Amino acid sequence: MPHRFPERTARPRRYLMCRPTYFTVEYAINPWMDPSRPTDTTLAVRQWERLCALYEELGHTVELIDPVPGLPDMVYTANGATVLDGRVLVATFRHAERAAESEAHESWFRSGGYREVRRAAHVNEGEGDHLLVGRRVLAGSGFRTSPAAHTETRDVFGLQVLGLDLVDPRFYHLDTALAVLADDQIMYYPAAFTPDSQALLRSLYPDAILAEREDAEVFGLNAVSDGRRVLLPEAAKSLAARLADAGYEPIPVDLSELFKGGGGPKCCTLELRPA
Repeated sequence: MPHRFPERTARPRRYLMCRPTYFTVEYAINPWMDPSRPTDTTLAVRQWERLCALYEELGHTVELIDPVPGLPDMVYTANGATVLDGRVLVATFRHAERAAESEAHESWFRSGGYREVRRAAHVNEGEGDHLLVGRRVLAGSGFRTSPAAHTETRDVFGLQVLGLDLVDPRFYHLDTALAVLADDQIMYYPAAFTPDSQALLRSLYPDAILAEREDAEVFGLNAVSDGRRVLLPEAAKSLAARLADAGYEPIPVDLSELFKGGGGPKCCTLELRPA
């Protein structure tokens, strides 16, 4: 008999996104960025608009933060903050090239009526390295976010925060190596983590979907799930098949231009979780 999975249930989400009006690659702060490689801002905007439209077609709400000239990476809103239970911990970026994004995000949240907004005291790149799974936060470190930020995140949100150590610079944020599918399930690329972190993930999520190198290297794990539908890069074909086999509905998207900056669907999407 075929294995029967629990019914996957979609839940409406609220997302923050930023149009890539000023997107280009003019510096290199991750291995995917090559300033000598041409970029097409018009194509980046068109691909981003399709992602935004898909969210709305699926019943989700998209809010927009205005792009700022001189901040080409602002399209990657997942890095701008962590928002849980209506509280906002605004990012403090490791690299000077992105530092001014913190002020733009803090201003947006304060003007939007969020009452509990604070700037991270430690280097902390938002949902890039802090992923909520049920009522537990998986927190990455090794390249961008400081381990000290994990304690700060725990204190701000009052949730269990478990650190995971990244070892491959190509997977410099947790959301490039691990994706949350549901409150009790994830998918990840084991080789992106230390042996201790791999062991922790195996113990917590024995039924996780494991990605192969080919899918991880096209950012297949930089995916967004609403509990049933999973938006992921169209190049991650094997991973999409595994998701379908597990009862999810994979939705391929083309963000090839934004991949040149080291980002995919999740990088472009910050979830806004109300109180």
